[in-house]
Amino acid sequence: MNTQSRNESFDAQPIAPTVMQATRPFYWSVRRELWENRSIYIAPLAVTAVTLFGYMIASIGRALSLSDLAQRRTVLEEPLTFAMGVIMAIAFIVAIFYSLDALHGERRDRSILFWKSLPVSDLTTVLSKASVPLLILPLFAFVLTVVTQFIMLLLSTLVLRGSGFSAATLWTQSGLLPMSLVLLYHLVTVHILWHAPIYGWLILVSGWARRAAFLWAVVPPVAVCIVEKIAFNTTHFAALLQDRFTGGPEASTMPGRFPINPMMLTHLSPGRFLTAPGLWIGLAVAAAFFVAAAQQRRYRGPI
Repeated sequence: MNTQSRNESFDAQPIAPTVMQATRPFYWSVRRELWENRSIYIAPLAVTAVTLFGYMIASIGRALSLSDLAQRRTVLEEPLTFAMGVIMAIAFIVAIFYSLDALHGERRDRSILFWKSLPVSDLTTVLSKASVPLLILPLFAFVLTVVTQFIMLLLSTLVLRGSGFSAATLWTQSGLLPMSLVLLYHLVTVHILWHAPIYGWLILVSGWARRAAFLWAVVPPVAVCIVEKIAFNTTHFAALLQDRFTGGPEASTMPGRFPINPMMLTHLSPGRFLTAPGLWIGLAVAAAFFVAAAQQRRYRGPI
């Protein structure tokens, strides 16, 4: 009787249902992207290794051949900016090609049948793929750039100390911290917020095109530019695309120039950038692209 009563009382207790955290599917979807697309970090790391090797061979070798201390410091400081530009450029290229293959790849290798069987919504899948070019790659490029510049400064310090000179001026004039802040600002404003419609369009095309996703992403905008030029003799759409690719001019008081100089930290204008209509229109267009890509993925199957 006691055993039966205990069983009945145990059965009568409410059992809390196991609720999957809302962030877990997104977290594991992002990890899946990082695992399946190793070029996300291999390509920037390879370019960084080549840049450091070239710095050791060319810049340090050239600096050792100079007797003037000022010229030697100039030779050692110049590659810092070059390394920044190279890493950001390769990160942008990787982001473009990743976005073009984000939804197209799983349809091509038929893995979409497996991923659709999991309890992960299409919107979560699309957002996890969008997080790679919009968040992971820019942050990875930022960390990689700072580490690369720090290694370059350490190597330059060894060169100067080995020659009997002090490296204090090199660290002071390089402005590593202000330059890092400017770089982080540039990545957030331009590579994340301003380029969001570009990645949204590429991911949308990636889920729609059966083949030649790159052509389907490029041909329609080019066709619009040609039709506008022939019909109205204007280039408004081409100027719009150029402005979207080159970066938001409102992000700095010196438009048309990437603020890589630490002294340009005072020329940043985040308030003007956040109140620019082009920013919010672009983010709305990007959101529409991502939602359309999620809706489209629901009805797409293997190629």
